[in-house]
Amino acid sequence: MKAAVYYRNSDVRVEERPVPHAGDDDILVKVVACGLCGSDLMEWYRIKRAPLVLGHEPSGEIVETGKNIARFRKGNRVFVTHHVPCDECYYCKTGHETACSAFQTINNFDPGGFSQYLRVSGRSIHTGTFLLPDEMTCEQGTFIEPLGTAVRALRTIDLKPSQSLLVCGSGIAGLLIIRLARAIGAGNIVATDMSEFRLKKALESGANHAVKASDDIPAAIRQANDGRLADKVIICVGALSAAQSALQAVDRGGLVLFFAVPRPGETIPIDFNPFWRNDITIKTCYGSAPLDNMHAIELVRHKTVTVADMITHRFGIDQVQEAYTVGAQPDKCLKVVIEPNR
Repeated sequence: MKAAVYYRNSDVRVEERPVPHAGDDDILVKVVACGLCGSDLMEWYRIKRAPLVLGHEPSGEIVETGKNIARFRKGNRVFVTHHVPCDECYYCKTGHETACSAFQTINNFDPGGFSQYLRVSGRSIHTGTFLLPDEMTCEQGTFIEPLGTAVRALRTIDLKPSQSLLVCGSGIAGLLIIRLARAIGAGNIVATDMSEFRLKKALESGANHAVKASDDIPAAIRQANDGRLADKVIICVGALSAAQSALQAVDRGGLVLFFAVPRPGETIPIDFNPFWRNDITIKTCYGSAPLDNMHAIELVRHKTVTVADMITHRFGIDQVQEAYTVGAQPDKCLKVVIEPNR
C-alpha cells in the first residue's frame, strides 16, 4: 500500500509499505478520507518525531476485523481517533480526559491516516471508533474530531446565549467555533485573522464582525460591542501577538481560553493585577474526548453545524506534498482532505 511519510513540511514522501494485518483485537480500515489538520503543518511540533505517517482525522470502511471484535463488522463506515483516554484515572474521572497520560502518549494507529489502509487497536476501537450515520459522508466524517475540539472549547468557557465572543484566528478551528457558537445562540461574535480570505469566511460562518489581526483589537471590540470588551475570548492561533491582544480584549468578569498556544519557550509578560481586580479567568483547552466527538457527530448529522462547504481542496495520496504546500497558504484554502484510495 501507499503511505505518506512525513520528514518535514517540504519533504513528505509517498512510500510503499505492507498492508497491516488485523490481529485478534484489531480492525483494518480502508481510508476513504483524512483531513489535514493545522497541527500537521506545525513543523516544530512534528519534526522531532519524524519520519512518521501522520493523519489523525480519518474515516473509511472496515475491511477486516479480529476474531475478538464483536462491535464492528466488515463493511461498516467509521471514523476513528488515535488518542483516547483510559477512563479510569483521576483525570478522566474528574472531566479532564485529555490530560490523561494514556490520551497524551498512546497512539493506536498503524501507520496513520495518510495511508491507504489503517490498523486500529486498543482503546481506539472501544471508545475511539464511531459508526458514521447514513446521512454523513466520509468527507464530513473527517470533521468529527476538529468539531469535537470546538465542542470541548465552548463547554470549557461555558458560553451562554447572548454573550459576546472574540475568536482570534479564523482557520478551521476558529471557523468551527464560530459556527457552533452561532448555533447555540451566542451574541456578538467578532473574528480576527491576518488573511482577508479567512475573515470573509468568518463572516460567512456567522461572525458579526471581522477584524484584521494587526488592528487595535481592544478598540475594534469596543466599537463592535456597544463600548464593551468581549465576555469570552478564544485564542485559536499560536502567534504571540494574538495572545497579547486577546488578553487585553476581555471584559470584566470575562474569560480567556487558550485553545492554541505559542511555541514552547515563548512567553508572554502578564500583569496579573487587572485580571485579579476585574475577576477575569484564564483557561486552556486541549483535544477532544469521546463524548465531545459523539456530540460532534450529532451536530453534523442534524446539520446544526455544516462542514462540507469548508473543504476547499482534495488530493490523492500521490499529491500529498502539494497538499502540504497548499495547506500552509491561508489565503488560498480552508480544509484540505487527503483521499488515499481515489
